[in-house]
Amino acid sequence: MKKHIVVLAIIALLFSMFQVPAVAAKPQSDTIHSGSPFDNKIIKRFDSKRAMQHISYLSEDIGPRVTGTDQEKEAARYIQQQMERYGYDVSTQEFDIANRMQGQLVTSMDDNELAIRIATGSSSTTEEGVSGAIYHAGLGEPGDFSEEVVGNIALIQRGGLSFWEKVEHATEAGAAGVIIYDNADGLVPPTPSLGDNTASIPVVAITQADGEALLEEIEGSEVTATIKISEITNQKSQNVIAVKKPKGKPSDNHDIVYVTAHYDSVPYAPGANDNASGTSVVLELARIMKGYPTDKEVRFVFFGAEEIGLVGSRYYVSQLSDNELARSTANFNLDMVGTNWEEATAMFVNVVDGAPNLVWQSANDAAERLGNDSLILFERGASDHVAFYEAGIDAANFIRREPETAALEPWYHTPFDTIDKISQDRIQEAGELIGSAIYDFVRKETPRGKKGQGVNKRVGNYLLNEEPVRNR
Repeated sequence: MKKHIVVLAIIALLFSMFQVPAVAAKPQSDTIHSGSPFDNKIIKRFDSKRAMQHISYLSEDIGPRVTGTDQEKEAARYIQQQMERYGYDVSTQEFDIANRMQGQLVTSMDDNELAIRIATGSSSTTEEGVSGAIYHAGLGEPGDFSEEVVGNIALIQRGGLSFWEKVEHATEAGAAGVIIYDNADGLVPPTPSLGDNTASIPVVAITQADGEALLEEIEGSEVTATIKISEITNQKSQNVIAVKKPKGKPSDNHDIVYVTAHYDSVPYAPGANDNASGTSVVLELARIMKGYPTDKEVRFVFFGAEEIGLVGSRYYVSQLSDNELARSTANFNLDMVGTNWEEATAMFVNVVDGAPNLVWQSANDAAERLGNDSLILFERGASDHVAFYEAGIDAANFIRREPETAALEPWYHTPFDTIDKISQDRIQEAGELIGSAIYDFVRKETPRGKKGQGVNKRVGNYLLNEEPVRNR
């Protein structure tokens, strides 16, 4: 009997050791990742800490990267050096940009330089600029001026009259320059338009807050200002291009996929989200994918001069040969993917005509595999994917927005677009999601989309990524 009991006990012990539990003991994580080995090649290697280092260098070490400036060129060199470090052969593509006006407004209040926008139609100044006491001229009506404005700087509130009428009245009264301050709260100054008119004096605009601060100062004492405006000519910008060739395919017979981002920013804006964020994710994806075999050629292209009218991307696409265009399959364009603005919970996939295409398909499939429900298909141009669409290439722009109104974060195009407004978690999410879509697309043969939908035509009057010019 005892032997029988011992045998039964041993059998029970062995059974308990090898029994499969009813509930798996696998630990759960906050992020649902795909079991696909192809996705995991991206997910397990994408390092948002590296991406944040790129954002830090571009937005903090360099700062505003205005088209055509030394800072934009420094950013291009940084991108080139990083890509060469990853093992790519890198080329730069230089192109001309339109002449532009640059300016400065300094007041005697602790030699304070104010953020400005130069009016279209403003005159330039000498190198020394135009200086004078600030004279408050109300809304710029003829009766708002006295002899005290002669040879001085007229401070005029926006509203009531057109910008040109205000400037015309100030000029007739003898003012040496005009500062227009906004009549509504905003983080950046308005951009005044003088219509088809050209002023004989310099005209700039400032924010409501800066205008009201000047008003307080001139009530108690004289405050002087110096306006300097000069035209910058014969400037150039550049695209940075790195190519990953497919293995085992003839060099002239494979599809081409473009992974792109712009690296320039607007004046005064460090451009952490717009668009060091997209640039950083593309850099990190390029690092990861360098050693992976692909069936398609992948071109990582970093555009300059996006903020002045998508100039870099339009130039790049215009230089593609007919053979290259025929083999071009898709453009994944990343722009402003890292904001920590709480309301920006959705990743918009902007398509120029609003129709699903291969890029949307790939991203949506990746989102389903990764359990990510943040994607929204949206009809919009306004970024570098437009040039590819117009050439008949399936293209989409990835950008974080508020889902109900499609609003961007409040510090868009302002000096407050800084690295403290970046979410490292959202950078990681963008890298994993978009990277998985791209890698799945290029690692195997993907059915071609319907070509020629946008060849040689412009679609609509899409708002460019800069503040609209207003005449009132």
